[in-house]
Parts: sequence; structure tokens; C-alpha cells
Amino acid sequence: MINTAWTRRSFDSLQKRGQIVSERQGIRFSLPVLFLFLALSLLCLIPWACVSAEDGVGETNAFAVVLGIAQDGGFPQAGCQKPCCESAWRNVDSRKQVASLAIVDPISNQRWIIDATPSLPAQLHALNQVGKPKAKGPLLDGILLTHAHVGHYGGLLHLGREVMGTNGIKVLAMPRMKVFLETNGPWSQLVDLNQIEIEKIAAGQLLTLNERLSVIPFLVPHRDEFSETVGYQINGPNRRILYLPDIDKWEKWDVKIEDLIEGVDVALLDGTFYAADELPGRDMSEIPHPFIVESISRFKSLPMAERKKVQFIHFNHTNPLLNAESSESQAILSAGHQITQEMDVIGL
Repeated sequence: MINTAWTRRSFDSLQKRGQIVSERQGIRFSLPVLFLFLALSLLCLIPWACVSAEDGVGETNAFAVVLGIAQDGGFPQAGCQKPCCESAWRNVDSRKQVASLAIVDPISNQRWIIDATPSLPAQLHALNQVGKPKAKGPLLDGILLTHAHVGHYGGLLHLGREVMGTNGIKVLAMPRMKVFLETNGPWSQLVDLNQIEIEKIAAGQLLTLNERLSVIPFLVPHRDEFSETVGYQINGPNRRILYLPDIDKWEKWDVKIEDLIEGVDVALLDGTFYAADELPGRDMSEIPHPFIVESISRFKSLPMAERKKVQFIHFNHTNPLLNAESSESQAILSAGHQITQEMDVIGL
């Protein structure tokens, strides 16, 4: 049902809860204290000692896990022979999957993913390592789509009879996106064979995933050739996450991104291109995104606590943030922001 009380300004008043999981600060102990800590941890006498120091998630805490961080073509990208791709062609460990986020409830063993990417086979395998599905239940409890660009829905092909042959996987899609899938092959065959069931959603609609998890889709300006484009706010018992991998420019939106950042604990934002000179010979106005240098400049007046919430994601293969040793990566950290990594876990 539509939550008519929700408007874009509702983000301002959302209660902020918990701390930012992605602030991975180390803790120093003397040896005696360390041994005591380890002993108590085994007994779970210190509640936060029973939580992973890296991801901040306990055995029963709902969480989100990053399944990919690259732009639609992945990293390295098809046909790329540039220096930026050389190491990834040589070294499998350097390769990155297409941007996607999973939501996991370990109590109910339910799992949802945002976007079905071309990297879906590897991403499902990775998801199984951190959140097993029900023994007798669907592979996924839902796929939430953002828009009809190839890196965000192309993985649906793996649900077809030629590969997995799924049965009734729920796909949540905006109205134009739903019609696009239903009226264009090969996607329409997934519908005809009941391999997916598409549920129409609306911007501003509170979508209840289960009794402790919900999401809210919100419209953003983007190249909407075949569908609308949405981001999602993910609501958990203790934290909220903003997931916005694709938008044209902040200035083209009638919503202040700073207001949305204020209403959440972690904001995963479009970081497709670092700067305007990244694709020589290409007209960047044809593929608009907020350059990361523009975002840094825009957010520099925010308090440090707000800047720390911002984690960039959806990196083009040319983006220097894919190299952790680059000066651009260091500039991001110096500005107070973070660079999303695959398999980052964010508690909800």
C-alpha cells in the first residue's frame, strides 16, 4: 500500500540510529586486557564483543552486504586494453563485479538483492557465503530493480530455463520497468513461464519486506530511455541505508541529497566517474553522472559526521578509485568519505 504520509521531506525527520558501520576504527589493548577481552568474548559476556569487529553484525542482526562496486560493464570492461584494465586482466583478484547490494535477515533466512546484474552467478555464490537461503524456500525473497540499464537488470537472464529455471522469483519494479520486462523478449518469457513474478511499486511507497525490514523507492533524474530510475532507502531495526548508484547530476534533482544523507546512517552514492577528463573523446553530457570531485566540493561544508556517511560506489572501469593506492583514493579519505568495497557488510 502507498504510505501517503511519506514525502521527500520525510527523510529529514527520520530518526537516526546506531553508528556508521563503515567507520572501521581499530582498538588498542594491552596484553592482559586483550586476554580478558578474548575470554569474555567466548562467553559473549560483552555484547559488542560477540559482533565482528570488521562488519559490526552479530549472528541475529539484519545486514546489507555489497555484492559489487563496478559500473554496468564490470571491471575490467569488455574490450578495454587501457592501463587501467591491464592489472585486472592479469590478476583475477583485482576484478570487480557490477554494483549490487543484498539485504539479509539471518533470523528468517530471507535474502533480497537490489538489481540483477550480469555478475549474478558470482554474486549469488558470494551471498551464500554470508547468508544462506532457507532450506525449503526461494533462492531469493525478492529482486528490487533500480532501472533498465544493462548492468541493473541483465542478470535476470540467469533465472530463465536455459540456466536456473526458477519458479516465481518476486521482482519489484516501477511501472515502466514492469511493462518493459513484460513486453520485450527475452524478459517476457520469464514472465510467461512464471520464472519471475513482477510486483509493481511506486515512488514513496513503503515496501515491507518482513516485520523488521522495509524499503522506500524514490525517483531520481537519469537517462530514462526504457524505464524510470529509482534509488532505495533501506530501513532496519537500528540503521538506515541510502542506496543510490545512478543519477544524472545533483543539481538536476528537486531533492537535496544532503537532506537524505542526514536521515540515514550510511549513504552509498553514485561514484561512476571521478572527474570530467576520464573518457577522452567521449561526450560526457551523453552519460551524465555527478563527478566525484563535484560531490566532494558539494559536501565539504557538511559536518564530518555527515561526510563520513558517504561511501561512493558504481565505479566506471576508468575510475582511479579502483586503485586503492591512487592519489584520488587518498583524497576521498582525506575529505572524510569512504570507498565502498566488495563484501562490505553494513548492519541494519
